[in-house]
Amino acid sequence: MGRLTFCLNLTQDGCVDHREGIADEETHAFFTRLMDENGAMLWGRTTYEMMESYWPAVAGGETEASPAVREWAVKLEAKPKHVVSSTRSDFPWNNSHRIAGDLRTGVQALKDATPAGVLLGSGQLATALDRLDLIDEYRFLVHPRIAGHGPTLFAGGLPTTRRLELVSAAPLRSGAVALHYRRER
Repeated sequence: MGRLTFCLNLTQDGCVDHREGIADEETHAFFTRLMDENGAMLWGRTTYEMMESYWPAVAGGETEASPAVREWAVKLEAKPKHVVSSTRSDFPWNNSHRIAGDLRTGVQALKDATPAGVLLGSGQLATALDRLDLIDEYRFLVHPRIAGHGPTLFAGGLPTTRRLELVSAAPLRSGAVALHYRRER
């Protein structure tokens, strides 16, 4: 069975607005390595729609991009992308698949079918999956920013405190810190 790793950019105050992080070459290289280490991506519909509105054009060379950004986009284009949605059924972006029905059953089946692991990149979906005790690891890139606004990490709350074991912490040149935690079971 593969692991489910929740991975996201966030500011010092927990803001997960994608516009508040530092989107430099090193950040894109970091996320490309994470994607390479996992067998599939998992998003909620809103995140999928945000990603599909931009990244296919970058991968196809229709949008100017740096080498690290282009590498991310090309690899993302090929990566299996799974989307949890109860309101949308058509996902035309290359290699995209819908997860419908019971959330626990659908995501557990994805984990079981993906031994290399699944990388989760949606904040609201992460809250729902954490409540179902399905997240195994957390990879956060904490940026040296205080946003002062939301959305924030786990804004909907969790039923209990999650105890985590630090696997690694690595600073980036930008001042961001890559944190890797494993869930204590």
